[in-house]
Amino acid sequence: MQVLANLLYPSFLRQTGVDLFTKPAVMTIFSRIIAGEIPSYKIAGNDLFFAFLDIFPLREGHVLVVPKTEVDNLFDLPADYLQQMLVFAQPIAKAIEKAFDCNRCGISVIGLEVPHAHLHLIPINNANDLNFNQPKPQASPESLKAVQVKILQNLLQESGNKPV
Repeated sequence: MQVLANLLYPSFLRQTGVDLFTKPAVMTIFSRIIAGEIPSYKIAGNDLFFAFLDIFPLREGHVLVVPKTEVDNLFDLPADYLQQMLVFAQPIAKAIEKAFDCNRCGISVIGLEVPHAHLHLIPINNANDLNFNQPKPQASPESLKAVQVKILQNLLQESGNKPV
């Protein structure tokens, strides 16, 4: 098992002791989305992270960035992992800023609805745009597909036409 871990784990994960082989008894909805068991509007993904549209967005363009490691509290992730998560999120945030009429892309960590660490990337014009107490109606599939295309087009430009 250690040989396999050395081949598959990035070195910083091996050093922290995060175990990616042991799955919890019940997968979170985010793990099921990452595994492809539940469909999503994917924005980006790599070996460590997955980004997709929130189907109950606070604002059009609301993206969730989720580690593939199932950890409840974001700050229980190793420091190197957190750093890489922000680096992964950066081009997505810039693509959101270009795709939507907003002052910036806001970031929020709430973590109360799903026991799986995640970041919210949301196009905002004021602080109230990040108010999670306001209603979050479910977006239509057509609307989500249009938002996905808009972000992906800008993400490709942001990454120099390389998939993220």
